[in-house]
Amino acid sequence: MTTSFYPPVRTLMGPGPSDVSPRVLSAMARPTIGHLDPEFIRMMDEIKVMLKNLFKTDNELTMPVSAPGSAGMEACFVNLVEPGDKVIVCQNGVFGGRMKENVERFGGECILVQDEWGQPVDLEKVKAAFADNENVKALAFVHAETSTGVRSDAKALCELARANGALTIVDAVTSLGGVEVDVDGWGIDAIYSGTQKCLSCPPGISPVSFSQKAVEAIQNRTSSVPSWFLDTNLVMGYWGGGGKRAYHHTAPVNSLYALHESLVMLEEEGLENAWARHQKLHLALRAGLEAMGIGFLVDEDCRLPQLNSVIIPDGVDDAAVRTALLKNYNLEIGAGLGALAGKVWRIGLMGTACTQRNVMLCLDALENTLAEMDAPIKIGVAAQAAAAVLAE
Repeated sequence: MTTSFYPPVRTLMGPGPSDVSPRVLSAMARPTIGHLDPEFIRMMDEIKVMLKNLFKTDNELTMPVSAPGSAGMEACFVNLVEPGDKVIVCQNGVFGGRMKENVERFGGECILVQDEWGQPVDLEKVKAAFADNENVKALAFVHAETSTGVRSDAKALCELARANGALTIVDAVTSLGGVEVDVDGWGIDAIYSGTQKCLSCPPGISPVSFSQKAVEAIQNRTSSVPSWFLDTNLVMGYWGGGGKRAYHHTAPVNSLYALHESLVMLEEEGLENAWARHQKLHLALRAGLEAMGIGFLVDEDCRLPQLNSVIIPDGVDDAAVRTALLKNYNLEIGAGLGALAGKVWRIGLMGTACTQRNVMLCLDALENTLAEMDAPIKIGVAAQAAAAVLAE
């Protein structure tokens, strides 16, 4: 007979999901109430306010989609892209490719701007794409590319789009809560994220925000939004302000408890303090890895502190190391994707997992594992290098 499932206790330092805060897990275990209960609606309103603060926006259409970040992505594209619309899509990793597929699935014309994986989006290439194409409706790009750990200049890209009369659609799945995201300050029109990265929540919820300009574009569509579930015109009947809500779908009640608690925790820490924590601990991890002789894929000036793509030493078996870390230390780090498979590891420092303890655990476990495999690294120097940064 099948028995209850009890997962092992892991330390999650891959590209996501990241560790979930005990406070968030505890919040999920609270009694389930109805998704139209007055108390639940009160909590929904608090979530909206806290999400606005997190996104740094006054957008009324700011809410959590009841599904993972991929659904948040689809919500942005399915509402804004109509058949025949021209959309410039920037691809410098896996997730820009998913943007391209969304545009094409909804009948749009994709104008692809490609950059090497590990490099930020090239502003000059985007300028050229606008110059070569008239009546571009939107520019879509990934702010923090999870497949490589590179950060593109969202502010500059939004300025380019605005100068050319185009909307912006931005993937902030890995950046939100870990580095600066300023929706109103940068002029972002549609943005989506996920709860499983720097928000210390389980996967399954996707915060999104749409500007008034984006809302007007949705309202002025010549065709119906092809997704019933993700049609913002319908969903906002449930997530709109005020006490009376129209039933749209049964919200994931306990998962929203988790999001609420994580946003409370972020308010307590302070958003800028959270960004600083991710940066400081990234510098400590970097010092330890570089002391061992392990380098980074992404240049420092565009490197994400919360997602570190590091070069696997020569002759080292990628899968064997990750398997040993999981078996001997209950530590998960991520593999490379696509052309980077077998060439890099992706080490996450996100949300609750971004701690001094985890930095030292990762360095110690990686050093011991590589030493046992006679990898070409320096032994006995990583912890000291990281500790020196932490003491500053």
